[in-house]
Amino acid sequence: MLISDCILIIWIHFIADFVLQSDKVAINKSKDTNCLIWHCSIYGIVMLIFGPAFALINAMLHFITDYVTSKITSYFWMTNQRHWFFTTIGLDQAIHISCLFLTLKYLTTF
Repeated sequence: MLISDCILIIWIHFIADFVLQSDKVAINKSKDTNCLIWHCSIYGIVMLIFGPAFALINAMLHFITDYVTSKITSYFWMTNQRHWFFTTIGLDQAIHISCLFLTLKYLTTF
């Protein structure tokens, strides 16, 4: 796995996870599974540039991660626990990046 591959994956992830996520989805994905499915579908479509297996695996992992972390961040935001809100967002991103790199390593090993 080349460093240039890692940098490209991080930038594509940023676009798919933040730039292409509407305010409506960002606000509602913790309580509306359809919003989360929409977000992960868009994410998966963008990830198709790395191949269908990579996109499918990471769309599913993204759904699982966001299903949990969006509920946690929503709780911390509503209870004014800003430190833990942002800590959880950081954890969410670390999980996503780890999943992306591990998937790339797995798919390029076989």
